[in-house]
Amino acid sequence: MEQVLGKSTLADNIRKEFENNITIISHDYYYKDHPDLTFDERKKLNYDHPDAFETDLLLNHLKHLKNGEIIFRPSYSFVEHKRETKTVEVVPKKVILVDGILIFENKALRDMMDIKIYVDTDADIRFIRRLLRDVQDRGRTLDSVIEQYCTTVKPMHEQFVEPSKKYADIIVPEGGYNNVALNMIIEKIRSII
Repeated sequence: MEQVLGKSTLADNIRKEFENNITIISHDYYYKDHPDLTFDERKKLNYDHPDAFETDLLLNHLKHLKNGEIIFRPSYSFVEHKRETKTVEVVPKKVILVDGILIFENKALRDMMDIKIYVDTDADIRFIRRLLRDVQDRGRTLDSVIEQYCTTVKPMHEQFVEPSKKYADIIVPEGGYNNVALNMIIEKIRSII
């Protein structure tokens, strides 16, 4: 099957261009921890709602990075649905790229961004990506991925992600395949730094 490229590929291509001048922070690192819940209870949580994230911690970390300060971001296990005990040191760079599907939903987060890029992808492609990733990398079953998609992923996309597209400065169709958009974004970042 042909590899399906999207926002992570676009982010990776931007990272390659700026190599030593870029830090990428994923909103997914900031999923809330639920140590009081069992694994079966954690599996049932809605991970596609803005409340699933500790966005205030992300905002705090971004402020520190913008001030030239090192942070220690959380690590998250998507297999266990919980935060890991280890943290990852993140050194501030000239460019901070924040990756995530719900990052435009939060006004304070949007207000920190110089450029807001929305990667627009067909629903079928989004589902295929999630299905492949969750089964191959996260040990999920086909049935569990389909159930999660129907009960939380699709409704949350329609409620939060799709409407947040209006806040984007740039909307990129086809993500990693769109070289014209990639080159425009790279030039815009160069003009800022």
